[in-house]
Amino acid sequence: MHRSATTADGLPRQATPDDWAGAAYDGESGSIAAARAFTADFLTARTAMPGAASLGPTVVADAQLVVSELVTNACKFAPGPCALNLELLESVLEITLWDSDATLPFARATEPGRIGKHGLEIVLALCEGFDVRREAVGKRIKVRIALGE
Repeated sequence: MHRSATTADGLPRQATPDDWAGAAYDGESGSIAAARAFTADFLTARTAMPGAASLGPTVVADAQLVVSELVTNACKFAPGPCALNLELLESVLEITLWDSDATLPFARATEPGRIGKHGLEIVLALCEGFDVRREAVGKRIKVRIALGE
């Protein structure tokens, strides 16, 4: 499967198999750690390739945290499986998570004393972009993390 992307000057480019990867999870609690490891492995392998761009010092940790928050919410609130896709574009890592619950997430007002339910706040703080859409079944959340320092 190939997906098209655009270059920095807006011209279409073909994504290579090394630019993206996907995984499906059963929605059980072990999915969270598996998704974090999958994300770290993908980014580490991709940046080790000859000619690959280097990542900023916190990109892998930020990506793992974002994936962890998204998959945690899917495991807690969506019955059944979820699917994760990672794609390296020119200057961003695009993370897409599909789950089976059509309920759209919302960011709560800042409340420092609140225990829990800060996941979306964390995701929004770390990401350049956030998009959520209902699908025929469930929803798809897409976020982007800058690759630079």
